[in-house]
Amino acid sequence: MPSPQLALFALAVGAIIGAGTVLLVTWAYRVRLQAIQETSPSVPTGISEVLAGMDDAACILDASGLVAATSASAARFDIRTGTVLENGELRALVRGVRSSGVSETETLRISAGSTLDPRLVSARASVVGTRLTLLIIRDVTERERLDRMRTDFVANTGHELKTPVASVSLLAEAIDSAADDPAQVRVFATRIMAEADRLSRLTGRIMSLSRLQADESLAQVEPVSIDEVVLASIEAHAVQADSAGVELMRGGDRGAWVRGDAQVLVEAVGNLLANAIAYSPRGSHVGIGVKIDGDVVEIAVTDQGIGISEDDRERIFERFYRADDARSRRTGGTGLGLSIVKHATQRHGGEVRVWSRPGKGSTFTMRLPRIDAPGLAEGKKSRKKHRKKIGRKTVEKIEKKATGRRGHDSAPAAAAGEGDSA
Repeated sequence: MPSPQLALFALAVGAIIGAGTVLLVTWAYRVRLQAIQETSPSVPTGISEVLAGMDDAACILDASGLVAATSASAARFDIRTGTVLENGELRALVRGVRSSGVSETETLRISAGSTLDPRLVSARASVVGTRLTLLIIRDVTERERLDRMRTDFVANTGHELKTPVASVSLLAEAIDSAADDPAQVRVFATRIMAEADRLSRLTGRIMSLSRLQADESLAQVEPVSIDEVVLASIEAHAVQADSAGVELMRGGDRGAWVRGDAQVLVEAVGNLLANAIAYSPRGSHVGIGVKIDGDVVEIAVTDQGIGISEDDRERIFERFYRADDARSRRTGGTGLGLSIVKHATQRHGGEVRVWSRPGKGSTFTMRLPRIDAPGLAEGKKSRKKHRKKIGRKTVEKIEKKATGRRGHDSAPAAAAGEGDSA
């Protein structure tokens, strides 16, 4: 073989051998790297940073089931680095995923740390690499509660609307049957008007509650005089109090201001007054008092009624819940008043507190963020707006009434202090 051809052949053989050697070394390096990864107890770079940025409870488990890394929220479920999962259902989920290699999601009820109340969670396990498993636990308890409340609200609304509608239908048939008896027609017509009024109040309160629960901000946010809110609420329920033989009395501090929607606050305080009157015996007193406590204004409505049991106090702010269902229906209650009070107070950045003792009475206190009284010009302008909203004649009438009786002080109730008889 000539020398040039021999040289080319040797070059080709050398290139093939060199390429094969490179491939062999690369393959050996990859095998060694894979072996190191499979046997190394450390978590691959980047996974810990990803876990640190997660809001859900999450962890990485190695092939033996030990927790290698966790997110900050994992501690709520007693998941800590270097330990095994305490919950058997979670361990079974992880084992199943490691065996099949396919990600799985299960809905479970598990205990969250020291909390006795089980939490509803959506747990998802996925294989990460050859030896690690990612477990993500998402707490869906609140979502389940909201879904249940939404379902209950629809069902309760349908039931509550069905009752007056059915009554109107039956009374209309009765009127048709008694067409020749004018006296009976008048009786049935009066009952129809009462049911129609109940239906109107129910739909109105449903709309009010829906607006308060919506994401939108309050319609009119401006400085609000608590004095005028209290006066308007008392006047609006004076007839109800007279009919029930209950005396309304006002006491406490004057000159308090908050920022919010005057009409919403009047409705909320009015609901507390309406409930206090409805559940108070004839001849008793209902007091409404205002207290300025630093940066907070407290509006307390106290009655001497039947009181609320401890079990009922946990649920009285739920929609359509009635502590005394028979009495509430007899007095025309809708079961939405306290729910409106709660949401109205929260939309103003406050809270509602309840004190009650069965047989002694109850005190509902709205706590709202206080603001400084607006300047003279601004105060007159704001008061003028309030009078338009609440009713100029109503406010003037109450002010004259309150001024005339300013000297007639008495002790209204536990939270109202010394006050005026309304």
